[in-house]
Amino acid sequence: MTVSEDGWVGPPRHRTVTATATVPLPAPAETGNGRDRWFDLLRAAALVRVVLYHLFPVAWLGLGYPAMGVMFALGGSLMARSVDRSAARAVRSRLRRLLPALWVLGAVIVPAMLVVGWDDHPTWPTLLLWLLPVADPPSTEWAAPVSGILWYLVTYLWLVVLSPALLALYRKARIFTALAPLVLLPLYELAPWPFGDRAASVVENVLTFAACWVLGFAHRDGDLRRLRFPLVLVVSAITTSAAIGWAVTSGTDLEDSPVAYAVYSIGFVLVLLRLAPRMDWLARHRRTDKTVTLLNSRAVTIYLWNNAAITAAFPVGDLLQVWVVGDTVAEVGYAAIALWLLALIVIHVGWVEDLAARRRPRLLPI
Repeated sequence: MTVSEDGWVGPPRHRTVTATATVPLPAPAETGNGRDRWFDLLRAAALVRVVLYHLFPVAWLGLGYPAMGVMFALGGSLMARSVDRSAARAVRSRLRRLLPALWVLGAVIVPAMLVVGWDDHPTWPTLLLWLLPVADPPSTEWAAPVSGILWYLVTYLWLVVLSPALLALYRKARIFTALAPLVLLPLYELAPWPFGDRAASVVENVLTFAACWVLGFAHRDGDLRRLRFPLVLVVSAITTSAAIGWAVTSGTDLEDSPVAYAVYSIGFVLVLLRLAPRMDWLARHRRTDKTVTLLNSRAVTIYLWNNAAITAAFPVGDLLQVWVVGDTVAEVGYAAIALWLLALIVIHVGWVEDLAARRRPRLLPI
């Protein structure tokens, strides 16, 4: 991919069934309000992992929980449910829920880039990518930590738009649809395709995570629950081991190899989507339950702004002379400042997600 696994740029520091089985089985972890709390927990954990990885970019965080693959798999499952109701409405709904938070970010970052200085700024048509990100929006070098993570939103929106066709194809040729991205991705890596750099990045990212998205379809249709759990574990062990082996033998980091990272993510996603445990325990732990709810209600805001908060934490920490306490303690201090800034941002602009979801806006949705 053109950026690191989660887009970190900053200061130091995934039984064949018949085609007639198209009606999704009921999700066992859904609550009375229709939310799947297992999904909510997985998404919350993915967000926490993303922020931690951006704060402390150590390899074991990426290996321990491939958050990007998990979030795309969850998105694929939820999108399949929506497409079954109305494909056009599903696409419009996802666009409505994702874009306003990006517009708020753009309303801050784009003017700042122009004011601070952007001598080689692109033409206005390219700047419109901040309104409809069909490719990575442009930015200055100093804003790269903020814009570098927008590849996820670009990839997500393309998979949303492609979902009606992908879901129809999946229900006609399940295994073919799931494996096609893994076949096309290495072909794309090896052979030159007639795309510019910006479009090439989009194609590569979509192919990298499309298999996880399609596994979300498999979860929604109940195909994964028809698989015996020991078989899922064996497949998971094979795929994750093969991905690590590929990365080691090729001498590259796992997240720097799209094919390896796609296969590794599939191994994790298979197990997590197959588990679907009962989530009654979550309601009995009120603080944890509220935290999961908060993280899910502000997921887009947290993702879009976490790198901005981390980047801003360094000059703020320097003003507070956090560095005088020593490197190790200072690193924790800078992280605390970043989390404090992120919390302030979530409180002040997170309510945009309520409006986008047609909910009553609240400072904290708990």
